[in-house]
Amino acid sequence: MTHEPRLTRALRDLLNSRRVAALGTLDASDPGQPFVSMVPFARLGAEACLVIHVSALAAHTRNLLAHPQVSLLVMAAEADAEPVHALPRVTFDAVAQLPERDSPAWTAARTAYLARFPEAAPMTELGDFMFVLLRPTGARQVAGFGAARNVDASELARLLSD
Repeated sequence: MTHEPRLTRALRDLLNSRRVAALGTLDASDPGQPFVSMVPFARLGAEACLVIHVSALAAHTRNLLAHPQVSLLVMAAEADAEPVHALPRVTFDAVAQLPERDSPAWTAARTAYLARFPEAAPMTELGDFMFVLLRPTGARQVAGFGAARNVDASELARLLSD
């Protein structure tokens, strides 16, 4: 078995244990105005990316269609009596891409998303919902006090494709 560095293992554990993230986009009509929303996410190993499922009616969807550069924050839950400043977290810089409906990438996205959120199956059939692939270009991981690092796109691709 290959040795996995502690921070890489911590990042993998964080992504496996958390199901929602904060998605940062730029406003479609005023790109100087940031917008943050909550999105459920899944890992899509075949594409080495994260996948979200969003409605065309949502502001974040209009925003990412206009400006595909996004940010995604995944954070551990607070624990009683633990300092919040040391919460494990990762902020991804990513490019949003829409796979064509019923394409192999769309089917893979749907499969990965429903493996994590089986209750969302009826929503995947609605015409105004779409899958979005978030392809990381880099990340900043904080695994606790004194345990922070930048993670490049190649390491993220390896981690997400496992």
